[in-house]
Amino acid sequence: MNNVPINYVELKARDLEATKIFYNQAFGWTFTDYVPNYTAFSNSGVEGGFEKTQEDIVNGVLVVLHHQELELIQKKIEAAGGKIIVPIFSFPGGRRFQFLDPSGNELAVWCEG
Repeated sequence: MNNVPINYVELKARDLEATKIFYNQAFGWTFTDYVPNYTAFSNSGVEGGFEKTQEDIVNGVLVVLHHQELELIQKKIEAAGGKIIVPIFSFPGGRRFQFLDPSGNELAVWCEG
């Protein structure tokens, strides 16, 4: 796979319930809760979710790319100068890791299973 599309966008939220109410009322987004600190949104034009945090929200968006071969794309990212900051981990529906690009932007890559 040569094309690695932006597949998912994660944002931070201090209060998930208030956030869900806001985005539902303002934009008609719908939500699916997966764990107590995470909810996914749909009907927004792009898939995404909100992760609850108590930390200051400086850059609240995490762009998530999709690739079928997680270990392969991780090696390519590292070879191109990226830094892995969250090693591959499993979550409901797949696996992913997070990295910094050479400018310090944090992104993630995920795959099913």
